Amino acid sequence: MDTSKNWSKNELVAYILLYVANSDLHETNEEKEFIRSKVDKKTYASIHKEFDRDNDYQCIQKILKSVNEHDYFRDDYAGLFADIKLLLYADGEANTMEEATLKFLRKILKE
Repeated sequence: MDTSKNWSKNELVAYILLYVANSDLHETNEEKEFIRSKVDKKTYASIHKEFDRDNDYQCIQKILKSVNEHDYFRDDYAGLFADIKLLLYADGEANTMEEATLKFLRKILKE
């Protein structure tokens, strides 16, 4: 498993948003559209292809390693978490699994 990614910030955000959107095992059309509004179609397609090949453990490892290596958020995750919260309500309601995933990401990324 290669967890060393040379992702751009947009690619990393797309991967994180896909992780949250799929935490309830269902990615709605509204969630897809929200993620596509954050990145271009090519980035979305390539990141989604990679995401589909990864299991939950691989996803977390890639997110942690990429956030730490690239320091895109410089200890300020407000924008990222705001995007995640918008994603949670993209289909009208926040799912409990998605909310739990947001809390989990807050905990592991801020430590």
